[in-house]
Amino acid sequence: MARVFDVDPNTAAEWLSEAADRFQAFSRYLLHDVQVSQVQLDELFTSLSEEKAGQGGEAEARERFPRSPHWVWVAIDPVSKLLLALDVGERTLEMAQQLVHHIVQLLAPGCVPLFLTDGFKAYGLALLTHFGQWMSPPRHCPHGPAPKPRWRPQPELLYAQVVKTYRRRCLVRMHQRVVFGSLAAITQILAPLGWRINTAFIERLNLTLRHHVAAIGRRVMTLCKSEQSLRQQLHLYQTYYNFCLPHVSLHLPLAYPQPTNGTGSAKRWRPCTPAMAAGLTDRVWSLREVLLFRVPPWPPSGALNQRGQWRARG
Repeated sequence: MARVFDVDPNTAAEWLSEAADRFQAFSRYLLHDVQVSQVQLDELFTSLSEEKAGQGGEAEARERFPRSPHWVWVAIDPVSKLLLALDVGERTLEMAQQLVHHIVQLLAPGCVPLFLTDGFKAYGLALLTHFGQWMSPPRHCPHGPAPKPRWRPQPELLYAQVVKTYRRRCLVRMHQRVVFGSLAAITQILAPLGWRINTAFIERLNLTLRHHVAAIGRRVMTLCKSEQSLRQQLHLYQTYYNFCLPHVSLHLPLAYPQPTNGTGSAKRWRPCTPAMAAGLTDRVWSLREVLLFRVPPWPPSGALNQRGQWRARG
C-alpha cells in the first residue's frame, strides 16, 4: 500500500490499525442474534514472518525466524454465506473452544444449528462443552448407590464430520460420520436444500480468503510479521465480505428490468450481501459508509429509566 500510493509505511500501518478497530466495532454492533440452521467450521493454514528482537547489531536484528506456522479459524453459515467468525491461533483444543464460544455469542437465544466440520476431534469436545447438560443415567439395579450424573449433549445438538484420508498429499478416501444426533435429523435439515453432509462451502470460502487477504495466500511474499497485524486484516475482510461485497449466488430477481446508463442491457438482478441474506441489514454498504458510521456506545449499567429504556445523555 505504501509503495502504490507513495505514502510512508508507518502511515499505512497506523491506518490499518485504526480502520480494523472501526470495522470490528461496526461488525459487533450489527452482527448479533443471528438465526441460522447450519454452521460449517474449518481451519486454514498460514505462516507469519517474524523478526528477531534487536538485542545485538543491526544485521542480527534483521535476521528472520523460520516461518512460524499459524492457523486461521473460520466459521460460515452455508445458507446465507454469512462469515460468522475469524480467529488466529494454533491448531489446539483451546482455539476450538474459543471459536465455538464466539459463535455461541453471535447466535440468537435458543438457536442450536447443525454443525459440520472436518475430522478434527477438538470440535466435538468444544461443542459438547457449550451445548451439553448434566443427565442422570437410568438405574439398572434397585440396590446400591445411584449412578453419578454425566455430561451429555443436548437432544437438539446435531454434529457431523467429513473425514478425509490423504496419501502422499492426495485425497484417497472420504466418508461422513455423525457424532451427535441422528442421521435422520441431519438429513431432514439438508434434504430441502438438496445437500448432503459436506464442508464444500467453507472450503470454497478458504480459497476466497486466500485471494482477498494477501497475508494468507500460498507462496507469497506478503506475510505478516505479527499475529496482531494478521488479525487486523481479517477484521477488515470480515466486515467487507459480510456488508459490502454482494454474493452472486444470493442476488434477487427484480420485478421489472431497470434500464442502465448507456446502451447496456437492462438490470435484472438486485445485489445481495450475506448480511442482507441473514436479515442483518437491508442494503449494500460501501467502505466509505462503514468508515463514517458512528457506532453507538454501549449503554452503561444502571442507566435505565422508569420505562425500562436507556436514557440519552448529551
